Amino acid sequence: MGFTSMSESEEKVVPESERAKELKAFIDTKAGVKGLVDAGIAKIPRIFYHPLDNFKKASDLGCTEYIIPVIDLDNIHQDSSARKRVVERVRDASEALGFFQVINHGIPVSSLNEMKNGVLRFFEQDSEVKKEFYTRDKEPFEYSSNFKLYNSPTTWKDSFFCNLAPNAPKPQEIPSVCRDILVEYSNQVMKLGTLLFELLSEALGLNPTHLIDIGCTEGLFSLSHYYPPCPEPELTLGTMKHADIDFITVLLQDHIGGLQVLHQDMWIDLPPLPGALVVNIGDYLQLISNDKFKSPQHRVLANYIGPRVSVACFFSTGVHPSQRIYGPIKELLSEENPAKYRETSISDFVLHYNKNYMNGTSPLLHFRI
Repeated sequence: MGFTSMSESEEKVVPESERAKELKAFIDTKAGVKGLVDAGIAKIPRIFYHPLDNFKKASDLGCTEYIIPVIDLDNIHQDSSARKRVVERVRDASEALGFFQVINHGIPVSSLNEMKNGVLRFFEQDSEVKKEFYTRDKEPFEYSSNFKLYNSPTTWKDSFFCNLAPNAPKPQEIPSVCRDILVEYSNQVMKLGTLLFELLSEALGLNPTHLIDIGCTEGLFSLSHYYPPCPEPELTLGTMKHADIDFITVLLQDHIGGLQVLHQDMWIDLPPLPGALVVNIGDYLQLISNDKFKSPQHRVLANYIGPRVSVACFFSTGVHPSQRIYGPIKELLSEENPAKYRETSISDFVLHYNKNYMNGTSPLLHFRI
């Protein structure tokens, strides 16, 4: 297929001209990373190499006190004291780690399992059928591998994107193997998101509907990822280190694991919990909360055993950027806590992010006062 693998002694930096050729060869197959695995490769192509970072795993350093909180949402509609406890835990997790898991969230386990199965069905169907949905243009449903291939490092996964709100795709625009469950699951996540934004509003000391009223639930899109088994997982990543450009993300992951959160210069494992959903704070919410809530960097490791599947639902109007202006919420500001960010629109935030994707720094720095 025109790819080059490397021995341990070879230089791991691919010249730009060679990288462009290898990327084109990879894209032209329309078979994604799974196509490489199906071809039986024993060594990964050079375009997938990632340099090691300087951060250690917390578990390797003997730091066992860092655990991603698991928050039980059961009975919070009937029991005010239970709701108060949940709000306190959401506040603590959002301030400290920016990540937590939720259980008893209202989405049936059967729906979670069927959503994961729908992702597997799509990626494991005949490659010729799957290629019909392969595109690098912005479509309501878009199957690709590494959406930003030419301006970011290549990672060991294939994905499909689906815009869910405010402009949902027509049913015929979604592949039949995952159509029904994707529509059903997105409706359930939207309901859960409404509840989460109520809890986050209360955690900020605001009216329960504050974040909803300012448009945090107006946009929703999903990325469903398929991480095939990797013959050399130590040389690459499933998802590179990043923070989410949204208000919050609701993540469904399978049993394999590999998700890590960067906290105090250490990587903290976020092990899968059956029936749970992962929630994390995004950059927009860090901005409007004036750094009260943190948008943490995270990544996904490649693995030998795969395939790993996950479904990330992003509450953001970034796909249909709104001109609504956002800045630190006025009710949170005081002389002791002045605004740390200037106001911006989602459009400008996304534009800046896309132009500076490779610089490795948070877009939030650009908007700091």
